[in-house]
Amino acid sequence: MPQSEQPKRAAAFFDLDKTLMAGSSGMQFARIAAKQGVVSRRLLASWAWEHLRYRLRGTTDERTAEVLKVARELIRGLPSKTIDRMGPEVMAAILPRVFPQMLEEVYAHQDAGRPTFIVSAAGNGVVEQLAHVLGMDGGIGTRYEVDGEGGYTGRLDGPFVYGEGKVTAMEEFAEEHGIELGESFAYSDSLSDLPMLRAVGHPVAVNPDPPLAAIAREEGWQTLRFERLGRRLVALAVTFLATVAGFGASRVAARRRVPPPRRLYARR
Repeated sequence: MPQSEQPKRAAAFFDLDKTLMAGSSGMQFARIAAKQGVVSRRLLASWAWEHLRYRLRGTTDERTAEVLKVARELIRGLPSKTIDRMGPEVMAAILPRVFPQMLEEVYAHQDAGRPTFIVSAAGNGVVEQLAHVLGMDGGIGTRYEVDGEGGYTGRLDGPFVYGEGKVTAMEEFAEEHGIELGESFAYSDSLSDLPMLRAVGHPVAVNPDPPLAAIAREEGWQTLRFERLGRRLVALAVTFLATVAGFGASRVAARRRVPPPRRLYARR
């Protein structure tokens, strides 16, 4: 029977950051990229501060667009194998942050006969690899164009899987795999994923930010809450930022210990 004539089935779609896992997968990737010299320490410190704001307040479309712009510029000309080889370390950083409660949701859907998929703005390679490791049925992430020599061009290969872009990616995926979105479930934490949640018949708010929580109450959506942001999170963030700042300060101090040439000192 052709795919178009087969009865469609329901599925469950899961956002990644702050939904399936605590915090941002992008921050974990950035830390690994900094170790490899792909991302500067200064940029890493900036992203670390943005990550703390994201954990506490969520993000905005403007900030997300700016991060995407910087990321595309960073990888332009970079061999795709360089990013691929970071995969194991990125997985090792993400897996301890996956919420056990969300894995229970994933497996409950699978036991009920519904396939499960991650839908995220993160790179498609990371999303698909994480879905495989978690025993899920697949992943839908942002794809970046690769040229004939295996280097990134800095352009997207498909939609940016964020906001309305998630709906576009989900609709294309559903059409290819015989999935009925009207009977499906979607899980997310953020107002930016409101299009994704409205695209399915059964939206679920997970540790929602205040705007999404208000909509979930009005619409009578199911809401899951189990993340508690407290002193431990802030302490970890401050420690990380201090470490990055200390790294930079030590380099500055080392430079200052080297006396400058006498004529340059006099010129100053």
